[in-house]
This record gives sequence, C-alpha cells and structure tokens, in this order.
Amino acid sequence: MALFIGVDIGGTKVLATAVSSTGRVSRTARRTTPGRRVEARLVEDALTEAVEEIAGTRRVRAIGIAAAGFVDAQGERVRFAPHLPWRDEGVRARLQERWSAPVVLDNDANCAARAEVTYGAIGGAETALLVTMGTGIGGAVVLDGEVHRGFNGMAGEFGHMQVVPGGHACECGGAGCWEQYSSGNALVRLARDAIVAGEPTTLAEACGEDPGQLTGPMVTDAAAAGDAVALRAFATVGDWLGVGLANLVAAFDPEIVVIGGGLSAAGDLLLDPARSALRASLVGSAHRDVPPVARAALGPEAGAIGAADLARQTFRIGGTRARARLRAARGTAPRR
Repeated sequence: MALFIGVDIGGTKVLATAVSSTGRVSRTARRTTPGRRVEARLVEDALTEAVEEIAGTRRVRAIGIAAAGFVDAQGERVRFAPHLPWRDEGVRARLQERWSAPVVLDNDANCAARAEVTYGAIGGAETALLVTMGTGIGGAVVLDGEVHRGFNGMAGEFGHMQVVPGGHACECGGAGCWEQYSSGNALVRLARDAIVAGEPTTLAEACGEDPGQLTGPMVTDAAAAGDAVALRAFATVGDWLGVGLANLVAAFDPEIVVIGGGLSAAGDLLLDPARSALRASLVGSAHRDVPPVARAALGPEAGAIGAADLARQTFRIGGTRARARLRAARGTAPRR
C-alpha cells in the first residue's frame, strides 16, 4: 500500500503522520521546532527526522507539508513565516530533493481546513471559516466547499489583523495583532503576569516557581481544576477570540466557524466565552443567524491529515501529470 505522509510544522512542534485514504492516522512522530532565530536547515533537519521515523523502510509515495507561514500561490515557496526562519525560501523543491520523494506544500491552516471539509467538522458546509489557535493564530476560508487560497495564496492570515493600534509587539514585526491577544502565547502571558504579580494560583507550583517555564497545557490543566487565574486567562483569550470572529463573520457570513489548533483542546473553557463575545460584538446579531462556533473534529492532527490528503490527491495518478494538473489548477506554467 502506498505511503502518504503529512507533516505539520508550527512555531513549537513538528508533527509527521502516516494517513490512510479515509483520513485515519496510523502512526505519528513529533519533534520540537528549533525556533525562528536559527538557520532554515535546522528546521528542515527536524522535519527530516520526523519523516524518516514515519517512513522506516517503506517507500514513500508522496509527502505533504503544512507550513505555518505565507505560502505562495504556486505552492513552491514560503514567503514569510512569523514563527519560523523561512524568508522567501524554496521549501518544496529543496525538501523534495532532500527526501527523494514527491512533495506538495501549503499553509497549515489551509491544510487543516481541507481535512475538516473532507473528514471533519466543516463537512458539507458551502461557506466556513477555520481559525487555528496555537503559538499564534492561523486561518482558512472555505467558499463553495473549497479552500480559498487568494491571489497570492495567502488568504486567511487572520492572526495578523491589527485589533489594538500600538498594542503588544508581534513576531511578524507589527503591533497589536489579533494573535497577541488570543492565542497560546497570549494565554501563557496573561497567566505568567499574574504569577509575577503574586496572585494566588496553583500555576506557581506547576511551573516550579519559575514563570518562564509556564506552558499552555499547564494553564489548561489548572483551569480545568478550577484555578481562578487560569480561568480568567481563558475568559480573556476567549473574549478576544469572539471579538475577532465577529469581524470575520461580518465579512464572510459563514455557515459555521470551526476552531482548531492545540488551544482548541481546552474545549468550552475557550469556546463558551468566544461564543458570548461573538454574539455581543457582531453587528445585527439579533436579526441574523449567528453561525455556530465548533471545535475542530480532527484536533491538533488536522493540518498533517490535510497535508497528506493534498499529497494523495496531487500525486495519486503519477508525479509528472499530477504536478501539471496542480499547476494548471493554480494558473501557473511549468518551470523550464
């Protein structure tokens, strides 16, 4: 049986998966992302280690990469990645040469949306929004049942909408971006500030009295156990999530909004305040159907599942013809 691998590369982790034609994940491998202040080679080393662990001795038919960054319309280059060192890098071709296997590349949220359309929470909805919450915020737009990539291939970069002029500095180089107020990083910052301020919280013990060691899962566990500081952090992040969603719903009027990424594991701790803030902030909410806000069905593996599915659909009829089909669909000519 042909082996199709999906790899999701984010700001903190690499997740590689072997995925069946029904979207079932049969094997996973994880690595820590080296960060954005390192050579691109080190990130690609981590990707390679994860792929090699999944492949073992089997022949790989094709590999899909879900990258947390701005991927061009041709699916060739990562133009910019706020949380990774790629800056106008020809990632697809370089990894294809390194791995000696066909490779396809897209944005991580686009891949997650593809998976949720095919196997998950979006299903048959014609118009939907996916917001992925991890280190930062990613997003994807589904129009007429298909992921809409935009003219540059960069539609759905919701996390870098400015919501607070002159606000918190963002890793993209801007300030006041939505993800600085509603993301895993924002959640940890809020909880860390409370520890530093000396507020009573179980989080101080959880991080060994070192706020710099605090992590998102620690905050999630503390909130689930009823810690007041952790619950307040989730309420704040959820409120900001709902405010941002109100703007997106006003723009796209979707049937459903799906929240994915690692932070979505918190479930209603995050989604309940987001739903309330969405309804309170959305213009005319009393005179329209407010879309449901649902948790992604495929969890943190959605990006890797979608990347594997993209690889399968692109390369299942043979490498050269499949690449020609992909270029034709994206309106680009083959390289000479």
